[in-house]
Amino acid sequence: MRFKSSIRNIQTFTKFASSLSSLGKVAWVRLDDDQIRFTIIPEQGTQVWAVLSIDSIFETYTIQSASPNNTINLELPIIPLHRALRSALGANSANLRLTKKDNVPLLSLTIVTNSISSGPSAGGWGRNGNPLDQNEDDEMADLGGDGQVRETVVTQDIPIRVLSPASVEGIHEPRCREPDVHITLPNLFQLKSISERFTKLATATSTTGSERGMAGAAGAGPKLVLSANMHGSLRLGVATDALSISSVWTGLVNPELDPSHVEGGEDGIRVHPSTRMRELGGEGDGGEEGWARVRIDGKDWGRVLSVGRLGGRVIACAYFPDTPVRDF
Repeated sequence: MRFKSSIRNIQTFTKFASSLSSLGKVAWVRLDDDQIRFTIIPEQGTQVWAVLSIDSIFETYTIQSASPNNTINLELPIIPLHRALRSALGANSANLRLTKKDNVPLLSLTIVTNSISSGPSAGGWGRNGNPLDQNEDDEMADLGGDGQVRETVVTQDIPIRVLSPASVEGIHEPRCREPDVHITLPNLFQLKSISERFTKLATATSTTGSERGMAGAAGAGPKLVLSANMHGSLRLGVATDALSISSVWTGLVNPELDPSHVEGGEDGIRVHPSTRMRELGGEGDGGEEGWARVRIDGKDWGRVLSVGRLGGRVIACAYFPDTPVRDF
């Protein structure tokens, strides 16, 4: 079994690990010839199924395994991975490889940085063996005194567990039907800030102390209601016996479906659930028929929005049953 790679996009990989660390402590990592999959399945809360293409992160990538599909399965602690990657920011090079020390499997991150040595240059000697003149003295001072570039190599080892193919063969990504609504979310930092504010308000205005105690015992936070339609509107709200408040975003984008990714092509799009939702209600008509709604745990939702560290565009897809509101 062998895995060795050089990282070319350390900043993106670090942000990715940071996002995962807010959602879980341990991930199942599947390495193969084409991609790396990170999966987090906690006892409760948000599941994560994330895929990284090799070219998006790595410069070179080598994997060898006795598995028929040339795959390696690892159990990897996310927080130590994030700490190691964070220390590599600004490094000249970073290599990641699978190794073993004292019979303990490790994921080893080797970081190489260059630094210019410092030291007094006054009274030194020039290139021709003569005392430094002022111009040479200034030039050597810019190089750090003696002008030598020194290389520093740091290796950080992350203990892991190698998983057998039999132990992970039953792990499969949940299959979801076609979404009723898909919409591009607003700025995730703004959405996260408002969500956390609403969650705190809902917690503070719980009707009784017993309800608050029961919620804490169950490990669940207050419920937020997230609603969206196919006309660019998104609504986030919370309601208790003492409080009802919501924020609405308009002018968002509902991405067009690609016929090549929809079963039935153009005909499939015409009967797609999102097409039906678009026909049920237009923006600003005041109707609720075209809105899909889901009730989510506020604290868990706040952790999910940590993916905003990666930046870029985030599209939310909602899969709703026939009932008006569903808990997640």
